[in-house]
Amino acid sequence: MTGPLRPAFHEGQVLAAADLSATVTHARAAAARHSRYLHDWGVAEGLELLTENRTDPVTNARFVEVRVSPGLAIDGNGREVVVPETVVLRESDFEEVNGADPATTSPYPVFLTALDREPGGSAPQLDSCGGNTAKTRVEESYQILFGRLGDELTFADPPPPPVGALPAEPPAPWRVLLGYVQWTSGHFTAVSVTARSVSVRYVGVRADTVAARSGSLTLRTKPAVQDGQPALQLSGGEQPSLIFGLYQGGTVAPLMTMQANGNLNIEGSFSGRISAGSVLVASGTATDGMILPLPAGVTAEQVATGQVVLHTQLTPRVPPITGPKTIQCPVEATVDSSRRVRCLIRLTEPFSERPGVVDFLVLATVTATKGGGRQ
Repeated sequence: MTGPLRPAFHEGQVLAAADLSATVTHARAAAARHSRYLHDWGVAEGLELLTENRTDPVTNARFVEVRVSPGLAIDGNGREVVVPETVVLRESDFEEVNGADPATTSPYPVFLTALDREPGGSAPQLDSCGGNTAKTRVEESYQILFGRLGDELTFADPPPPPVGALPAEPPAPWRVLLGYVQWTSGHFTAVSVTARSVSVRYVGVRADTVAARSGSLTLRTKPAVQDGQPALQLSGGEQPSLIFGLYQGGTVAPLMTMQANGNLNIEGSFSGRISAGSVLVASGTATDGMILPLPAGVTAEQVATGQVVLHTQLTPRVPPITGPKTIQCPVEATVDSSRRVRCLIRLTEPFSERPGVVDFLVLATVTATKGGGRQ
């Protein structure tokens, strides 16, 4: 099998239609391979399902008119699908596909596919004998299709085309999901971007290295900068750092910063898994009947499952002597399996036992896994 063929020309060559078509085909194939293998297919810009409230003049029922905004998608063949202007979805097209279905509140998928058309505005050319020839333009158009319930599940991630495949021509369209419409009593009533765990897919980038020429690389969750939205910023230069924060006034306000020396600064509190071999401590004073607290970061579930082992030390406090013949001594200072303290102090004259007070120290040790890793 040969590789891609690039047209070559020379002086005096008679150019046939196939020669000129090969020039276009070569460029289209190169662009398709770029989009197919350096990017993930999906919606690139626009193509939102928008609604406008309407009222049925006969039944006075409220419904919505659904429109697809202008935009661009890249399908899995690497082909651009351009919708140059707003398109109103026709209810008659929906009924043709799903009109026989029983009433349901489940949303139906809406797809976009590429479609070549014969342009209506281009005039045919005349040949040397004065006759008409074929039109010299092809419109790279689109088609919006309504799917059946669950169609998005069967086309969520189809197999990619062969490496050398050209952008597919009908009848092999690639369906790009635009969203979902809800249908009630002969009208559209709502739209959504997710149904049955399948959402609208947006274009992505395939790369093992992303380099910033300015020395600062920012990742954010929205195309435009919006206050309150998260961002991750990697900066080089004299003071390299990695910052996670939220946009405020157009800049990233740090919530977590890692410096080049490894120092980590966190604006809020820190919690998470405890590494094997760690020892956490809680201390204080408790009276008889109290339940000892666990060290910060340790849960009762971790203790119950054996991930954390507790070690407890109690030191009774002996109250001051109240009389010349009175002797006070601790007779019990224990803690049970539920961490409840039992502390008793005995007095000799007059003889009595009363609840006592202890100073406690709770050590929580994290057991190691078989591999010596993290819990």
